[in-house]
Amino acid sequence: MHIQQDERIIQFHVSYGQRNKLSIHVDPTGLVTVKAPNGTSEELIVRAVQQYGKQIAAQLDAIERARDVSHIREYEDHGKFLHLGRYYTLDELIDTAAASEEELRLRLRKFYFASCKKVVLERITGYQRQLKLMPKSIEIVESATKWGSCSSSKQLTFNYRLAMAPVDVIDYVIVHELCHLKHMNHDRSFWRLIGSIMPDYKEKEAFLARYGQAMTL
Repeated sequence: MHIQQDERIIQFHVSYGQRNKLSIHVDPTGLVTVKAPNGTSEELIVRAVQQYGKQIAAQLDAIERARDVSHIREYEDHGKFLHLGRYYTLDELIDTAAASEEELRLRLRKFYFASCKKVVLERITGYQRQLKLMPKSIEIVESATKWGSCSSSKQLTFNYRLAMAPVDVIDYVIVHELCHLKHMNHDRSFWRLIGSIMPDYKEKEAFLARYGQAMTL
């Protein structure tokens, strides 16, 4: 869904659920989500977004400015880099003292590998219990094309760049790969299993499709 705010088109997703009131959220990458009680009309949702259109547009403008800065990839103390869905200055993530640009790149890459491993190992435990599925091994790797994979020998791999994504998006990739332990293809049974754990998984897929290219060194 979308509205027009001055010269900007504001795209937003709607998440229905058992809640008492409607709320609007703008995540650090610019994804706008309206969380609404079950049965809320589209007309009421659109009116609510229009009411806060100026504030939402201002937040999106600030996010775009930060994203433009991050694309420069300035390897100095105040260069901007994503971590778990938020932008941080380089010196907030790693030690920048007495290091060349190449050394800073290596330190930052090492940081993301360690962060991704920590988050994946922390988050996967609960989903393993829910799904009653256990991988043979878990590895953090570098990949230009995949966020995660599951081999026929039940080995799961996760792209270190996931450390740049919000935790709920990381959760989606974890659930996706765990479900492959039961269904190696992408048939209806596979997607039903994912949906039973994460009903809004399509929003996570949309996030990766929209922002995946920005999640890079």
